[in-house]
This record gives sequence, structure tokens and C-alpha cells, in this order.
Amino acid sequence: MKLDIYSDTICPWCFIGKRRLEKALAGHSGGGISIAWRPFELNPAMAAGGMAREEYLARKFGGPERARQVYAAIAEAGREEGIAFAFDRIRRTPNSFDSHRLIRYAASSGRQDEVVEALFRGYFLDGLDIGDRDVLAGIGASAGLAKVELDAYLATDADARETRADLAGARTLGIDAVPCFIVNARHAISGAQPPETFNRIFDLARAEGGMSEKV
Repeated sequence: MKLDIYSDTICPWCFIGKRRLEKALAGHSGGGISIAWRPFELNPAMAAGGMAREEYLARKFGGPERARQVYAAIAEAGREEGIAFAFDRIRRTPNSFDSHRLIRYAASSGRQDEVVEALFRGYFLDGLDIGDRDVLAGIGASAGLAKVELDAYLATDADARETRADLAGARTLGIDAVPCFIVNARHAISGAQPPETFNRIFDLARAEGGMSEKV
């Protein structure tokens, strides 16, 4: 079974969705699932150097009070999944494009999931600027990638064209919010759904020949 996960590294619900998927996979007895992480940008027009967090929140939510309300609800959902979001540590909202290149690079060594986890933890728990290539190299190294090769890769625009094509492909599929989980290119789960929803779609996909379903 093939599972494509469209997400953005700066999306807290994608982190929550990852945890809920992990619960589903831990309790699912149906066999192997091949997972590929696919890119999506919540802020495709973000400046290359990112934006000061306060300015970003003001533009997105209209002010700090509304932002506090929104992130309080996300933090509560995170606590239920064992995620201690530390939004107050985030000083910049980054451009996430290079983080998606890093995830693409990690696929060749079979370490996508480790890199995605490290990116989520680095940004949401430690407040790291994951738009900074030096920071990304350190995160990749912490996830088991060779830092010398990773430094050289990130210093170039390698895979930029392919990553942009993948981003365009997500839009072509009609994906306009993340996380989005697509099973066998047929069954889509939109949002950070509970484990029961994942298991239901996994069972449906295994039945072979069932109708496509979007949840």
C-alpha cells in the first residue's frame, strides 16, 4: 500500500496529523505501508528570508489576541498527542521551500520520516529557523544524513525545479490545505483525522476495487 502525505513543515496540524497517523499504523495489522512525504507551501509567496513572527501573525490573524486564541486550541490538540508546542520560541516564520528540498533529498537514503520529525521538532519545540540552510543542514545531520554532503547540496539549487513541480502537482490534485493523506492514489484523508479514520481508509484500500473516498 502506498501513502503519500502532503504537508508543510511549518504547519502545526501536520505535526499533529503525523502523530495520529503513527497511532493508526501502530494499531493496524494489515501489513506494510510505503510512505512518501510530499511538499506543500502554506505561504508560497513568502520572502526567501522569511518574516518576523509578530509581523506574520499580525497579517494572518489581524492581531496578537486572535493569534493567541488560535494557537491555544492547537496547543491543546498537541498536548493530547504528546506534542509540547512552544510557539513562543518561534522568532521567524520561514520560507519552507528549502526544508522541502531537504525532505526530498532524504528520500534517497530512506530517511524522510526521520527528517520530517526532526524538522517539526526543531521548528515547533525549539523555535529553530528552518528557512536557514545552516540550520537545515544541522537538522538533517541529526536525522542521520551526512552533513558534508548535505551542506554541499543545500548550498546549491539542486532539486529546486523538481520540488516546484511537486508543489504544482499538489495544486493540480486540488489540494488546498494540509495535511492531506492519499492512499494508493485513490483514497484521500484531509486534515489531522483520528486514527480510526486512517484505519477505515486503509481497510477500504486493501479491499481493492472499492470506490474512491474523500473524508
